[in-house]
Parts: sequence; C-alpha cells; structure tokens
Amino acid sequence: MSSVLVEPKPVQLEQPQLPHGEPCVVVIFGATGDLTKRKLMPALCRLLGEGCLEGVRILGVGRSEMSDDVFQAYVREALANSEKMKNLDEEHWHKFAQRLHYVTGELDDDETYRKIGAYLEDLAKEGASRNHLFYFATPPSLAHIIVKSLGKANLSNEDGHWSRIVVEKPFGRDLESAKALNATIAEVFKESQVYRIDHYLGKDTVQNILVFRFGNSMFEPIWNRNYVDYVEITAAETAGIEGRAGYYEEAGALRDMVANHLLQLVTLTAMEPPVAFDADSVREEKVQVLRSIRRLKPEQVVERTVRAQYESYRQEQGVKPDSLTETYAAVEFAIAAPYPKPEEADEDVYA
Repeated sequence: MSSVLVEPKPVQLEQPQLPHGEPCVVVIFGATGDLTKRKLMPALCRLLGEGCLEGVRILGVGRSEMSDDVFQAYVREALANSEKMKNLDEEHWHKFAQRLHYVTGELDDDETYRKIGAYLEDLAKEGASRNHLFYFATPPSLAHIIVKSLGKANLSNEDGHWSRIVVEKPFGRDLESAKALNATIAEVFKESQVYRIDHYLGKDTVQNILVFRFGNSMFEPIWNRNYVDYVEITAAETAGIEGRAGYYEEAGALRDMVANHLLQLVTLTAMEPPVAFDADSVREEKVQVLRSIRRLKPEQVVERTVRAQYESYRQEQGVKPDSLTETYAAVEFAIAAPYPKPEEADEDVYA
C-alpha cells in the first residue's frame, strides 16, 4: 500500500467587520462647550480613524463667532490636549478637519435655525447626506428651546431621509421638568427619533460591570444581599469646573453626577439577570431597581445625604460669590428586595 501526504491549506481568518455609521450630518449644539471638547470630538475623530464615519459631516453650532477654519483650529487644539488622542497624525487630522463646519448663533433665536437649514442644504448640494443627527451638548434648560426651534424650522421632518435628536443628561431639573421636556419632544419628534443618553455608559469600566457580575462564576452566585453587606460607588475627579460655571451653577454635583451617572451604576450593580442581554431586557431590569429604591423621608435626608462645596469654588470664573451650588454629593440608597410594587416599597429592606 502507498500513502499520499496531503499538505494542509492555510486557513484564512476573516477580519472582524467594524460597524459603519449611516451617512449623515451630525449637528452639535454647544460646539465650543466642555462636553464637545473633551468627549465628542475625540470620540468622533477616533471613530473616523477606525473607518466608521466615512459618510459623516459635523456641523458645530455655538455663540462664539467663528469661521470654519477657526473652528477647525479650535478642535485641533482640543484633540491635542486630549489623553485619548495622543497619537493623532497629520493625515488623520486632515481627513477629520475636512468634515468640520460651523454656524454662529444664539440657540434661542429662530434665525440661527434658518442658517442651520441653509447650511445643511448647501452641504447636501456638495454631496453630503440629508440625514441629520442633532446632538444637544447644552445645559438642560436649553433643550426645550432647541426642540421647538427645530420644529419651527422644519428640521424634524423625515421626507426621504431621517432626522434624530440626542439629548444629553441631565434630562430636566426634576420630575416635573423632565415630564414637560418629554411632552415638548413628543410634539415635534416621534419616539423613534429620540435618543436620551448618558455618556458615562460608554466607559469600559461601566460596560465591564455586567461581565463581572453575570459572566464570572466566582462572583455571580454570591452577588446578593445574603453575602454582600453594602456596595460603595465613588466617582472622584481631580479637576475643578474649568470654565463650566455656566453649566455647573445650573446643575451642581447632585444633578450632574448622582441623578444620572451614579444611578446608572446603581442599577447595573443591583439589577437581576435579564432574560436576554438586549436593550429592552436590560432596561427593564434597571427600571425595576429604580422602582425599588426606598424613598427618603424628610428626617432621613439629613441622615443619609451630604452636600458640600470645595473651598475655592466661589472664586472660579463665572461662579456667583454667594453660590450654594454643591460640588460634592453623597447619598445612601436602600433597595427593597425582592422588587416590590412602588406602593409596597415601604419596608426598610436592603438588597
């Protein structure tokens, strides 16, 4: 008998396909603000470098008088100071800069939205997409003004293209203002056009919480009230407000961090395993945690909450000399277990 030696062929592994954003123009309200400078522009620039935003243009809108060239120089400086963009080369920057445009205007002036509409039309004639994504990187008090103005300018219409809005946290100042803002949005946009987001959820550490809890065979069986006494969540920052006085005086640490970022971490820490790891299933379990948080009685507010202000805060530029805005906030939450109905969550039971 004779044997034949067959040489195995090398296996070609397919490269993972990166997600590609649909062609659109991203319109950023508050284009010269801290959120845009520190978060949005580095993120968009990195996505472009990954090949995800080939058909995307970016139109900044702000009160500062700028040309496109000046705005591009402003963004270049912001990227140079970003820890996430230390290896930005000139070729990458040039490719990104070509997508940056700017419109000057007050956000409570209808003329600003007329100029935005005209600029978007000019971009479309140059080959840009007619899909529009409006990003609210502004204080919450401006959100309802922007929504109504977009409606007046017919920029919310979807005629052969899509139009969407991204509303950053905090969503209103309290429950009543949040309901009012939702009502205003519903008058102009369909629910499918609206994205209410918390950029904190994009952090790697935050996303890893679900893996740590439900994918770790050591921790998953004991992550419950029978073995865990309490969980302490700390968000510490070393920087001051750094020019954000206009926003921070309106928000404060409680609204800026606790009512959104840290509550999101609470829900991820205390939620039950969802039936599936899709958006709706995870959201439902997070909502159940929020419903189970014990409401503090007036006398408990003093015992379980702390608000404070760092010593030199009133000397920051733009801060009122008699400001009572807190720069430090701490809250102790008790979560009823198992999840009760809202009207039944009266027992002082900790999860």
